[in-house]
Amino acid sequence: MPPLPPESGAMTALLTPGTYVVHPGQPDWGLGQVQSAVGTRVTVNFPHAGKRMIDAGVVPLRVVEPEEWTP
Repeated sequence: MPPLPPESGAMTALLTPGTYVVHPGQPDWGLGQVQSAVGTRVTVNFPHAGKRMIDAGVVPLRVVEPEEWTP
């Protein structure tokens, strides 16, 4: 699934706890799992970077299905 434009509001609606995402600028962080989302602030736990707070209005996280993701 391609990244959604942050201004659409659709991005943050998709980022619910349990959703898997990839940071487009940091693919080496691995497949992250959303822990919480409040407004555009999303907390994601990445296997190679730990827990990160990301502003989804600035960084277009890419929602992925774990079985479809390849590093």
